Amino acid sequence: MQKQSQDATLANEASLSRREALIKLLRLGGVAAGTAGLGFWLSEHSQHPEPESAISFRRNHAVAADPAFPEMAIIQGDNPEQLARQAIEEMGGIRRFISRTDIVLVKPNIGWDRTPEQAANTNPLIIAEIVRQCWNAGAKKVIVTDVSCNEPHRCFQRSGIAEAARHEGAEVIFPEPARFKDVDLQGDVLHAWPVFDPFLNVDKIINVPIAKHHSLTGTTLGMKNWYGILGGPRHQLHQNIHESLVDLADFIRPTLTVIDCYRVLIRNGPTGGNLEDVLLKKTLVAGTDPVALDAYVAKAYWNLDVPALPYLQIAAQRGLGTYEFEKVRTRVKRLA
Repeated sequence: MQKQSQDATLANEASLSRREALIKLLRLGGVAAGTAGLGFWLSEHSQHPEPESAISFRRNHAVAADPAFPEMAIIQGDNPEQLARQAIEEMGGIRRFISRTDIVLVKPNIGWDRTPEQAANTNPLIIAEIVRQCWNAGAKKVIVTDVSCNEPHRCFQRSGIAEAARHEGAEVIFPEPARFKDVDLQGDVLHAWPVFDPFLNVDKIINVPIAKHHSLTGTTLGMKNWYGILGGPRHQLHQNIHESLVDLADFIRPTLTVIDCYRVLIRNGPTGGNLEDVLLKKTLVAGTDPVALDAYVAKAYWNLDVPALPYLQIAAQRGLGTYEFEKVRTRVKRLA
């Protein structure tokens, strides 16, 4: 099959608006793949901080906007590593995001004691390729980590992410209790909270969530993935979950977001477990506007609009991006 590559001039597709064309693209990609409750490791192994001891700062790892490059890239194909490599290339190349001597943290979702086929954690092959790309840009160090919901060593091992990351020379850091620091998140609803310290001491952060259903928020995508920087009783944040999501997204702004849609946990998330809940979509969506990426994937796979996802509107009002994904500069490529 001859390789196809098209820049995203989707508005030209016959009888389709740009928005409709983008949504159709994700919905048609791939085929069906398949024929426990929430873990409390966090609350048992880290404590809620005393407010007076919390340090106060925010981390903005974003690169400067450049109209020469797209704000979103949608790549489809059979090979997850090739998808990640091509997505970064379409966004301007890894050297647009990573400089020589940067310490880079790659943040997958490693929340659950699940295999890659169950689509509860980020695809390890995508993580491996992103680590390789960072080394190619001359990074000083590449770290791969997350704060798991189930027991971390089992999550890191069974997901395949620890092995894949180490094979490419990344440092894999487990969320040990002693490594949480009390931080004032300066949010509207989030204030003093324990933050896993690797996220506080790096130059660049690449956010690599997997697209999943979530029983509380409808979906868990890029912005929800920031729950994985926190210790303490995270379940308490569910009372104001949409405001909490935005506070976290404002606290750590990523260099790049890469949403793994290779396998999509379409229902019974975020833990999953049943292969019948997984769709094989063979797609990756990358970009510099985390709000647009979340809005796009939520609409395409779960038909969720802004009223169903209040955090998108709150994030847009706070200047974190736009939920009108059809208006961002987009490039599409289908790989052979």
